[in-house]
Amino acid sequence: MSTTDTTARTGVDQQVQEQGFVAQQDWPDVSVMMDGFGDPSLPASDALADRTLDIVYDNGWTIRHDFVTAAELTWTVIAGDAIGATGTHPYRAVEARENLFLVDFLKGDGIETHAVTMVVDVTDGRVTTADSSIYQGETEGRTATEFLHGRIDGIGSGAIEPRQRSEALVGKRIYYRYSPTERYEHIYLNGGTFVWHCISGGERGLADVDETRTYELADDIVIFSWKESVMPVESFLVVDLREKRSIGRMFCWENPTQSVVHIPFDSRFTILNETTYPND
Repeated sequence: MSTTDTTARTGVDQQVQEQGFVAQQDWPDVSVMMDGFGDPSLPASDALADRTLDIVYDNGWTIRHDFVTAAELTWTVIAGDAIGATGTHPYRAVEARENLFLVDFLKGDGIETHAVTMVVDVTDGRVTTADSSIYQGETEGRTATEFLHGRIDGIGSGAIEPRQRSEALVGKRIYYRYSPTERYEHIYLNGGTFVWHCISGGERGLADVDETRTYELADDIVIFSWKESVMPVESFLVVDLREKRSIGRMFCWENPTQSVVHIPFDSRFTILNETTYPND
């Protein structure tokens, strides 16, 4: 290891050693992350522009997606109990791997806002969509995510197959660099639970244990989502273990300001270690 690497590691170690427990009542609002995360570093893709994809979902809906430009799409329900519903919105598409796109957009206003994030494989036609929405809890607005699995009409064949749950992250401890200031680590405890810890940035010192879902996409690449227990945050991302990067978004209803927080992001990461357990 070079002297520079040693110095950098020592600096991060020192930051962590200086941190202590932060009680929930002392947590900042989630909007503190917005400035720190900044704009995503990966460019948006224009590969879907001028294409129309009819996606048949496992709930009986078929939704037509007209990618009018590289930045605007129109969706229309053409089959199912919401037939006729439609909307036009800005969107962002990122090509996670060749012909595998993460498409993200918001629809609705205020507390009726939904964050819709799709992983679209235009080679085999498989689509996984996360629809995150806001609901009123006992004392404050919370968020929830529904997963839909589908297939692009005319691409691929056979029945719609939900993505298989994946254990590819279990046991790993990963250090994520979202921006020059925002650094987090994740510790994946099992197939449904992980720990996140902010090393530096707006949430410095904060940590929690939250519920997760992980789905297999291809070799060394997965969908990973989590629901926070303290903050009303739903996150959805693609984690590429081969390229050591993640692409996704956070979606939140900020109760103090009664407003939506939507943070698109990508990151570079380092796998710090991987835990294996003794047999006894």
